[in-house]
Amino acid sequence: MSTFQIIGTGVLVIFGIVFVLILAKFFNLWLRAKVANAPVGIPTLVAMWLRGVPNALIVDTRITAVKAGIPLTTDQLEAHYLAGGNVTHVVLSLIAANKAGIALDFDRACAIDLAVKGTAKTVIEAVRTSINPKVIDCPSAEMGKGGKIDAVARDGISLRVRARVTVRTNLDRFIGGATEETVIARVGEGIVTCIGSSGSYKDVLENPDSISKVVLQKGVDVGTAFEIISIDIADVDVGENVGAKLQADQAETDKKIAQANAEVRRAAAVAAEQEMSAKTQEMRARVVEAEAQVPMAIAEAFRNGNLGIMDYARYRNISADTEMRQSIAGENPAQHEKK
Repeated sequence: MSTFQIIGTGVLVIFGIVFVLILAKFFNLWLRAKVANAPVGIPTLVAMWLRGVPNALIVDTRITAVKAGIPLTTDQLEAHYLAGGNVTHVVLSLIAANKAGIALDFDRACAIDLAVKGTAKTVIEAVRTSINPKVIDCPSAEMGKGGKIDAVARDGISLRVRARVTVRTNLDRFIGGATEETVIARVGEGIVTCIGSSGSYKDVLENPDSISKVVLQKGVDVGTAFEIISIDIADVDVGENVGAKLQADQAETDKKIAQANAEVRRAAAVAAEQEMSAKTQEMRARVVEAEAQVPMAIAEAFRNGNLGIMDYARYRNISADTEMRQSIAGENPAQHEKK
């Protein structure tokens, strides 16, 4: 036997051993898929193994899909796995949607699965919520405020309301649609608007279903990932008289403003009184100054011949007569001069 024949035989033996090992490694998967009428070729299994794809997962999920009447290829499942998706969730969601008669194709299921990646939600949950509607509390327990929404009617009486919103997932709007928080916020806004437009809190207590009708008419589920089925008012409590409280606060504020204005006016009056007292003293000083100039004026009149002795005597008689009259009247001439 020549050297080339020996080398050729060795290569064939090596290839044979490799083939046997590969066949032994993937035979169970191949046989399982073949028996389940979801055949997968050995080369396909080897290619998945070389790409680092768990071929057992792909084969099992494909068998599950085919048995449920959903024709999927290994390429579709492998592509979604390589994109970071969860092929098991996608297949189970497709089966659930198919059994419930909900239109959901593989591409949309994959898109939803990738959209909820990294969150607490899954594509299975989205499909289940679409099949079995869930109830959302409004407000949610995380928002606090005693678990109720406060709103004030036109008569000033506040009402505390708790609502329960029944929703189902809208798979067509699930990607890019607003979340539960938006639904809760919109429903809360509608409740506050409805109560605020009511003439009296009694109207709301008599017909609490009017709140549900008004909120539903607003189309609060537009642009969200949900479709609102119903809004039920679970509880309504009467709160405090906010209108009376505001009026009392306003009256107290007006009182303080009036007191401040009165204090300003009082201070201005005191200042004006003090100013007038100063002016009075100034005028009295001028009178005293003028009276002090009278004797000098009389002397000057004597010197100039404008005043005679008889005129001066008459002036003195009049002054004496005036002082006598004041004395009889009981008035002190000195005090009169001060006045």
